[in-house]
Amino acid sequence: MGGERPSRTVGAAVIGMGWMGAVHARAYTRLRQHYPDAPLLPRLVAVADDVPGRAEQSAAQYGAERACSDWREVLADPEVDVVSVTVPNFLHREIGLAVLDAGKHLWIEKPVGLTAADAIAIAAAAEKASLQVAVGFNYRNAPAVQAARELIAAGEIGAVTHARFRLFSDYAAHPDGALTWRYSIARGGHGVLGDLASHGVDLVRYLLGDIDSLVADAAVFIAERPEPGVATSGHQLATGGVLGPVENEDYVSAQLRLNSGARCVLEASRVSVGEQNSYGFEIHGTRGLVRWDYRRMGELELAVGDRFQDEPSATRFVRPGDGEFARFQPGSANPMGYDDLKVIEAARFLQSVADGAPRGAGAVDAVHSARLLDAMVASVESGAWVRIGS
Repeated sequence: MGGERPSRTVGAAVIGMGWMGAVHARAYTRLRQHYPDAPLLPRLVAVADDVPGRAEQSAAQYGAERACSDWREVLADPEVDVVSVTVPNFLHREIGLAVLDAGKHLWIEKPVGLTAADAIAIAAAAEKASLQVAVGFNYRNAPAVQAARELIAAGEIGAVTHARFRLFSDYAAHPDGALTWRYSIARGGHGVLGDLASHGVDLVRYLLGDIDSLVADAAVFIAERPEPGVATSGHQLATGGVLGPVENEDYVSAQLRLNSGARCVLEASRVSVGEQNSYGFEIHGTRGLVRWDYRRMGELELAVGDRFQDEPSATRFVRPGDGEFARFQPGSANPMGYDDLKVIEAARFLQSVADGAPRGAGAVDAVHSARLLDAMVASVESGAWVRIGS
């Protein structure tokens, strides 16, 4: 019909139907609305979760054809071609490798395991099998972030000299926050490092290039939390539960030296009272500034010109032509939301599956991020600067 390109249908499945699994399921179901010309359009074949009743409820809610209590059923299904893995971090490696071994393409949430070794194993398996991997570094998909990347690359703020990246949240600020897998080294890895700082280092690399070396500090501010009596989803309270130890960090800060010579400060906290999803960056160059706040996703603050001193800053709204903005809104300053970033991620993933050319954040980016997080852990333990290897 007309100039439309024919699309093939691809069978999709989601393993892990907590909050993030629901986001992935919605992204698959919405993709044809925003990308009707995509070469592959998903059909949600199955969802899997071992919490009793959750898979069935999710299947009914998102229109999946089958509900599975065992994720292995998904991998045995010949109608499933691509699989989202949105389970706790300690399961990333086992399930991610199983997905690839089954010959299915993988969309997996960050940080892709507990350490760099896990991310490296998944990247190697994907390369060996010639399969595509997408990783959930969704903030780089914001049209304003893509616009910032382009203006930095074009030299609009001059040579980058220094920057600050922050990821502050209060989801763990309540002392009665349930002692879930997130607070265990064996199941969650290194706390706010994997949860928020992984996004931070990905944004640093995406916008400013590779990191040469770093020094880091970390702290646990809430040493004990109550154990939950029932299965949890998201960040729930467990008031009155038996207290258990928090094993990983609530806060991390790092100073970064970039290959370019620029300097950067990165901070992440999960216990910042008064801060809700306060994520963003400010990047200074020899002739300007660009600043972004996730909570004002469609805006950049820019200071560019020839004054150097007393240079005013102004708001620049995203507009059609910035990233994927036109897929969602028709004109400047119309807002987008978090779930939209996941639709973009799904579209890039399926485009990669269609033609074999990686797009967006992938396994290589997961490896880089994980190596940087491991370097921060090593720096916290030694108190010294750590050089980042290739």
